[in-house]
Amino acid sequence: MPNEKKYLKSFYWKDYITITIGLMLFSIGLTGFIIPNEIVAGGLGGISLLVRYAFNIPVWITFLVINSILLLIAWFVLGKHYVMKTLYGVAGITIMLALAERYITKSLISADPLMASIIGAICCGAGLGLVYSMNASTGGTDIIGAIITKYHYISMGRGLLYIDIFIVGSSFLVFHSLEKIIYGLIVVSVMYSTVDMVLNGKRQSVQFIIFSTKYNEIASHINSELRRGCTVIDGVGWYSQQPTKVIIVLARKTESTSIFRLVKSIDEDAFISQSNVVGVYGKGFDQMK
Repeated sequence: MPNEKKYLKSFYWKDYITITIGLMLFSIGLTGFIIPNEIVAGGLGGISLLVRYAFNIPVWITFLVINSILLLIAWFVLGKHYVMKTLYGVAGITIMLALAERYITKSLISADPLMASIIGAICCGAGLGLVYSMNASTGGTDIIGAIITKYHYISMGRGLLYIDIFIVGSSFLVFHSLEKIIYGLIVVSVMYSTVDMVLNGKRQSVQFIIFSTKYNEIASHINSELRRGCTVIDGVGWYSQQPTKVIIVLARKTESTSIFRLVKSIDEDAFISQSNVVGVYGKGFDQMK
């Protein structure tokens, strides 16, 4: 049905304000704390830092060049929908880093390099957490991770972990210092721990139980707009003794807001229950062990 109505809007200005604040926090943490102490973090930020330390090329230029290449690849491998969702984060982080590098030329606090870098990691992690909470991305190794998970049965988190360890380890080629590698691994650990805290802990999967008379419409749009599978089962309302349909959906926690918005736009009287789940295994989630 090419003319099927879409209930989930592609633009929510409050989401973009949150993403922008997250990008600002990440840029300040990177340029105000991590760069002055010459610590290499993970992700594309880590690659950009290595290039800056080795060749004195601004971080934002490396971000722009590599992200442009990755987005072009993602257009053909992951599809234009993924690229359009990532584009705002990529453009925003490039602009924020360019401004931050221009106006922040030294460490924002005069403390022990490791302590300053940990503060920077907390800022970066909080910023990324805000971005991820809106189901957005800053590009970089997120794109690489998405490509890896499409062709190999490995979780995105594990794929990104391997990439980050390789990037931090590569700092030895620039500084010839094991101490820098240890500092970098500490920064990466603190950064992603902070991301988890912002995203309400490590349980990244949630289960929705939805009761609605418009179950057919809701289930169809969850499939078509959110690209999530769902199950519709028969039930009986014990008070009314009337048959009803129940929709069960398993999704990532970052998709919760989108699911609530979609259901509300179709049926404001729907009854929804959301709960955290310890583990979800199968296609689109983790591998069964």
